[in-house]
Amino acid sequence: MKKFIWIMCSLLFSATVTGQSLEDYLQTAAKNNPKVKASYSAFEAAMQKAPQVSSLPDPTLTMSAFGRMIETRLGRQEAKFSLMQMFPWFGTLKAQKDAATLMAEAGFQQYLDAREELFVEIKSVYAEMYELEETIRFQEENLEVLNTFRELALSKFRNGKTAMVDVVRVDMMRNEAETEISLLKDKKRSIQYRFNALLNADYDNEVVFPEALPEVEGYVQEENLKRDSLFVAHPKMVQLDKQVASFGAQKKAAKKQGLPMLGLGIDYMIIGEKNGMDPERRGQDAIMPMFSVSLPIFRKKHRAKVREAELLSESAEHQKVAVRNKLIAGYEMAKYDLEKAAQRIDLYDRQLESTDQAVKLLLSAYGNSTTDFEEVLRMQQEKLLYQTAKATAEKDRFIAQAQKDYLLTK
Repeated sequence: MKKFIWIMCSLLFSATVTGQSLEDYLQTAAKNNPKVKASYSAFEAAMQKAPQVSSLPDPTLTMSAFGRMIETRLGRQEAKFSLMQMFPWFGTLKAQKDAATLMAEAGFQQYLDAREELFVEIKSVYAEMYELEETIRFQEENLEVLNTFRELALSKFRNGKTAMVDVVRVDMMRNEAETEISLLKDKKRSIQYRFNALLNADYDNEVVFPEALPEVEGYVQEENLKRDSLFVAHPKMVQLDKQVASFGAQKKAAKKQGLPMLGLGIDYMIIGEKNGMDPERRGQDAIMPMFSVSLPIFRKKHRAKVREAELLSESAEHQKVAVRNKLIAGYEMAKYDLEKAAQRIDLYDRQLESTDQAVKLLLSAYGNSTTDFEEVLRMQQEKLLYQTAKATAEKDRFIAQAQKDYLLTK
């Protein structure tokens, strides 16, 4: 029973360790990466701006007490209370709220863009992890083949059919392969640190290096669309659109802030009773409604606010052109990299097929003592180069696809 429980726990632990897919890593990074979290916190902070700018100014309460009573016909004025509420011009608060809300929405698009850029980084490092894992596997397979070659060369040497130099050549290549495998395994640690840093996990947190890259569905129909229309929904473009709209609302609010503010209030005066007289309403408190209007005669600051909003809007429009051009250039480069990687993979597949056939033929000829052993080793190393080059091409294709997906983010 204990053995059964131990086996089940081992299986569960193994499933936990190996069950981390690329999608799991992406979700973990989206929740834990400090850069993305900072961007989201900035968006939430911007959302708190709207209630601030859309609220009325605080009312003013004034209390006055007379050190020396002022005598009136009805009695002495003992104290006065004044309450005043100012109201901005009609539509001012709404324009200010719209400006703040649109700027917060631009902040949300910035958060989305930061998250998508993080996903590209993670996919790039993930592809490097795959390339490294494949390279180690190919080197280990090459080492096994070299061990077989060594046994073959040693057997022929013992039978007097070849010189000892063939064995020495194999030993030299085996030493190179073992050293390369050791260096590559050491490199895994540094990539693991980089990957965990993106996840905001402990540097020594175990990471499963992939044995295959997931197939990413590309965008097939974008070729039929106009180039500019591919990027209208990209977070960077939407962010700038929101900023332009926000600056338009800021301009509207600035114009309205240059209009008078209206105030409504009330004065309440406490009147003491006057002795020796008996007039009607003697000692009755007085209530006086008030209406006030601000006089925005200093126009320079209001004109400056309007001009500031216009210039910021103009700046955002120029940024839109620059960002769109950059997205188009990046998209074309990603397409080229994707096509180039696909062609390289196809080439290496054909070269590997031919190389395998050549190695078999050379081994057969070497067994019959008609081929130089150095040619066999050279062809084996050429096969290793094609294998590692294919892994690199697969990595490049995956990164190019990730970059293309980012550029076409909606």
